[in-house]
Amino acid sequence: MLKRIFLLAALALGGFATAPQPVQAQALTPYILPLDYELMNEQGRYLASEAQQLAEYRQFNRALTLAQLAAQLAPNDAQVLALLGGLYLQAGEPEQALALLTQANTLSPEEPRILFALGSAHLQQQDYRQAVTFLERGLRREPNNANALFDLGNAYLLLQQYDQAIARFTASVQAQEDFWPSVNNIGLVLYEQGDANQAVAKWEEALAMAGGEEPEPKLAIAVVRYAQGNCRAVANAGSSLCQSALSMGMTALEQDSRYADEAFLRQNLWGNRLMNTTQQFFSAPPVRSLIAEL
Repeated sequence: MLKRIFLLAALALGGFATAPQPVQAQALTPYILPLDYELMNEQGRYLASEAQQLAEYRQFNRALTLAQLAAQLAPNDAQVLALLGGLYLQAGEPEQALALLTQANTLSPEEPRILFALGSAHLQQQDYRQAVTFLERGLRREPNNANALFDLGNAYLLLQQYDQAIARFTASVQAQEDFWPSVNNIGLVLYEQGDANQAVAKWEEALAMAGGEEPEPKLAIAVVRYAQGNCRAVANAGSSLCQSALSMGMTALEQDSRYADEAFLRQNLWGNRLMNTTQQFFSAPPVRSLIAEL
């Protein structure tokens, strides 16, 4: 096509009296620098490592931008694609995450971290059975991954397979003894099963493991103690148990106001029984006034 365009241009400029001179092929084909794909892959992997470090420092927007460029440079590198998929997952875009993680899994079907990420993505998509499938596949290759065991416990909790959930949460703590979220979620399961005292004991254990500072177990303990003390009754409202429960729960809400949002509590897997108890606590006048100010 280039040669034909050149000849037409020559005829237009020179008229019909003069025949065009023979065209040298090398004059028509510009030299194109060949791509060094290995260098591109290397640069992509380097950018991916930089993105990973940024993500560890919670600079997710910058990490996502770098990971996107890394994936363009190394489109067939499973680890680079998995990193980008994981960042999309953290950004709350599970559909994009699933597409990338599925591609990464095709390139590296035995990599447990990719399988774990796929499990988390399906968990976000509320496809709990698929989440179980991928998480269990990954755990067959890396059985002591506390985070994956925690995710698997959550999947079973959402499927209302409570014994399976407790078993996976327990295994998570055995894999990492200070993994307080698993102990916390055992409390969530026990409360939904109607065992309030054991649930509180687990939340107290989780709170101690977290150094006494985590708002979630603190709030859970407070709302259950408030209900157990029948603190909505005027005669009991001034008791030391009720005042202690109010103080603890309000401190938790001041630490992190998201816990005043019922939708956020649902996202953290608070079940119907615990949500009913929490609504009673939120209706207490001092708590209601605090929430209005948050």
